[in-house]
Amino acid sequence: MSELLASTLEHLRALVAFDTRNPPRVINTGGIFDYLRRNLPGFDIEVTDHGAGAVSLHARRGKPRVLFNVHLDTVPDSPAWSASPFELRVTGDRAIGLGACDIKGAAAALVAAANLAEGDAGFLFSSDEEANDPRCIAAFLARGIPYEAVLVAEPTQAQAVLAHRGISSVLMRFAGTAGHASARQSDADSALHQAIRWGNKALGHVDSLAHERFGGLTGLRFNIGRIEGGIKANMIAPAAELRFGFRPLPSTEVDALLDTLNKFAEPHAAEFAETFRGPSLPSGAIADAEGRRLAARDVADEYDLPIGNAVDFWTEASLFSQAGYTALVYGPGDIAQAHSADEWVALDQLKTYAESVTRIIHE
Repeated sequence: MSELLASTLEHLRALVAFDTRNPPRVINTGGIFDYLRRNLPGFDIEVTDHGAGAVSLHARRGKPRVLFNVHLDTVPDSPAWSASPFELRVTGDRAIGLGACDIKGAAAALVAAANLAEGDAGFLFSSDEEANDPRCIAAFLARGIPYEAVLVAEPTQAQAVLAHRGISSVLMRFAGTAGHASARQSDADSALHQAIRWGNKALGHVDSLAHERFGGLTGLRFNIGRIEGGIKANMIAPAAELRFGFRPLPSTEVDALLDTLNKFAEPHAAEFAETFRGPSLPSGAIADAEGRRLAARDVADEYDLPIGNAVDFWTEASLFSQAGYTALVYGPGDIAQAHSADEWVALDQLKTYAESVTRIIHE
């Protein structure tokens, strides 16, 4: 085992031992952030508490061109774990522990590389990615600190991902009129019937977009996740609530799509509200999306990072892209292991990632 990989595993063992589950979002400026401060000698370090368990650590040494970003919070563990999720287990080919794949393995590799390689380096550690409440990134972006590129660590099998989908979540409410189900109904009487008819139209529209493409991604990912309402089988439903989400292509006009979906409701929905939106990668004006993707490709080529396929999952790289940074996603591990019981990251992935970070810091 190389010195770099051994050091990465030593740091990963320590990082996994810190409980940074999100929820419950009880993360503060001590604990894991104290550990990082102690193990990044020679760096100028700023730790900021943004509230609600959102803490960031920005570390700089010299005048770095590239910012490495990685989140330290994890999803909650499940009862299906076969051993303590906070004790790292290393087998012949993998490291097992809560967050090892998503994405404390990358954080450990950054610390190991920074201590092995001399050179300029910039790191941003955050603790709120799993909350869909990106306070840490928003606060960093507000400062306008210059970097030529941002490499956001997520499990991409140590390949540079240049494009991914955005994400939008929507709440709809429908209003009807309560009555006996034996009565003849108009289209507006039952709130549940309104919701179902809306769903049929929405699903038909999604099918019509199946051949739209961008950077290897095809079609619209769409899901009606919850419908709730009504009282009983022989009563016309006076109210219904529906929640849906979709994951658009970088080339999708999201506001126009929302307007189209809203108009499918007949009569008009009592409420139609987008509750969360995350931009796609690359982000910004639709006309500039391909140019931004090619700029990220140039960064990957400059640092000899293999380029992988676009992905369907969302990352905070899109927030950096939206703010004008050239951003890509690059990290060890496979998304298939993220958020799973006995979560693991392959040792060869950790080694590859740590070596690439070391090389970039040296340049």
